[in-house]
Amino acid sequence: MSPVVSEILRSGFMINSSLRRRTHLVQSFSVVFLYWFYISFLSTFIAGGSIFGVNTEFFCIYMASSSGNSSGSTQLQNSGSEEQVVLVDQRKRKRMLSNRESARRSRMKKQKYLDDLMAEVTQLRTDNNEILTAINVTTQNFLNIESENSILRAQMMELDHRLDSLNEILNCINTSNGIFENDHHEDLQTSADHAFMNPLNLFYLNQPIMASPDLFQY
Repeated sequence: MSPVVSEILRSGFMINSSLRRRTHLVQSFSVVFLYWFYISFLSTFIAGGSIFGVNTEFFCIYMASSSGNSSGSTQLQNSGSEEQVVLVDQRKRKRMLSNRESARRSRMKKQKYLDDLMAEVTQLRTDNNEILTAINVTTQNFLNIESENSILRAQMMELDHRLDSLNEILNCINTSNGIFENDHHEDLQTSADHAFMNPLNLFYLNQPIMASPDLFQY
């Protein structure tokens, strides 16, 4: 139901209630006025036997019938008012039941939403625990590998030191061998020079080179 229709229905209900209250006031005032008129004029003119030229007995009967008709109409109006009150109560009861049903559905919807959120929180916590476990395992593996790398680096430094020592030893050996070879070469060169400059060997150097007769056969 739209808000405009609800406002119109509420305004109509308020107008009807106001009219019923005014009608009840007018009816009550009419009954009181008739009762006062009946008592006042009847007590004043009862001794004369007539009221404004009308027979007292007839007037009493008329007033009694008027009072009866007024009370009957009042009873009818009261019964109609009671029916309207019953209808209003039924409408209120239906509205109350509808509001309760709406509130119940709203509570169920909110409860379902809350349950879904709690299930999601539980799943997220489980995922977080698994991630933390994986991180811890990875961290432990990293520490193990880092420890192994430290050992390997220490071994590499030791091997580098040994290699440097071996290179120094080889350099010393090579240096010693080079000095010995140079001395030996100088001795050989000196001996050759002496042999070449020896006068006894010059005779062999002055001999002519003779070609062999077999060289020209081809």
